[in-house]
Amino acid sequence: MLEPKMVLEPGQQKKHYVRNMFNAIAHRYDFLNHFLSFGIDILWRKRAIGKLQVRPEHRVLDLACGTADFALQTIKQKRCQVVGADIALRMLKFARPKIASDLWNKQLFLVNGDGEHLPFKEHSFHGMTIAFGIRNMGDVHKALKEIHRVLTLDEQAIILEFSLPTTPLFKHLYLFYFKNILPLIGRLVSKDPAAYSYLPASVEKFPSVKEFSAWLKNPGFDQVEHWKLLNGVAVIYRATKFIP
Repeated sequence: MLEPKMVLEPGQQKKHYVRNMFNAIAHRYDFLNHFLSFGIDILWRKRAIGKLQVRPEHRVLDLACGTADFALQTIKQKRCQVVGADIALRMLKFARPKIASDLWNKQLFLVNGDGEHLPFKEHSFHGMTIAFGIRNMGDVHKALKEIHRVLTLDEQAIILEFSLPTTPLFKHLYLFYFKNILPLIGRLVSKDPAAYSYLPASVEKFPSVKEFSAWLKNPGFDQVEHWKLLNGVAVIYRATKFIP
């Protein structure tokens, strides 16, 4: 007798899809990130971490950490301890060779975890970062609520995420590259037919800077700031959880 097929809610479907997709492309993820962005993503990460105000004795959560580039940049700049969490286990596998030195072993810890159900107690972290991962959550509002929960009072979340350019001509050229050239190169290199078609689709569906800033206030972040990068191709958000 056949068992009934499990029916997933839309958010759960997206979560399963994203996890499987990143597991499939993990072996080429770093190369494609840097190649398709012409290396600008490295500079964006450095600038985003520069907005995070933490001390060396603090502990920071890097959510959707992938292969740990953002987490390692945080350690290099801030000298603090970082816990990297990602739902895609294979991404963490490719992060481990990067933390082989004694320094990284002492400073960086990796956890296979779901951003909508974080395995940490309230007020566990003095800061939080996520690079190009918040839009991949099955339920973004639930993930933001979890981020707020695990942060200590008066601390910050730094979110680096793609957006759409504000200048019409630049936006037109960008979308042509984003929708046509980027997916083609992505498919050829990663051997995954869908992964780099998902990227432009997910960015276009993501809320505007104004809308997402409002979303950040819903779980209780009191102050939300943002900085646009490369005419709005990416945006750094800084949300602060003030003491009530």
